[in-house]
Amino acid sequence: MMKNNIKAALVMLATFLYTGLVFAAEGGSSDPYASLAAGLGIGIAAFGGALGQGRAAAAALEGIARNPSAAGKLFVPMIIGLALIESLVIYAFLVTFVKIKTG
Repeated sequence: MMKNNIKAALVMLATFLYTGLVFAAEGGSSDPYASLAAGLGIGIAAFGGALGQGRAAAAALEGIARNPSAAGKLFVPMIIGLALIESLVIYAFLVTFVKIKTG
């Protein structure tokens, strides 16, 4: 269990550092910290979205496993929930690019 927590922490740290470097290399803003903040923001949004989608899918699959006849009733709300979670991540991505381009 401890190894999984360490792996998750390292993946999260790598995501934050990598996105910050990618946005910093673009150099669209005059503020040197705007790129770092944008990279951290999209990293957090992607990480949170992935956690939310994983929990939603796990809950739906657990519900289907407990009651297989409910699969049809769970599928559409699960897809709508996943789409809404993904739209929030895309929104954060767009806000990040707008912030970088406008400075």
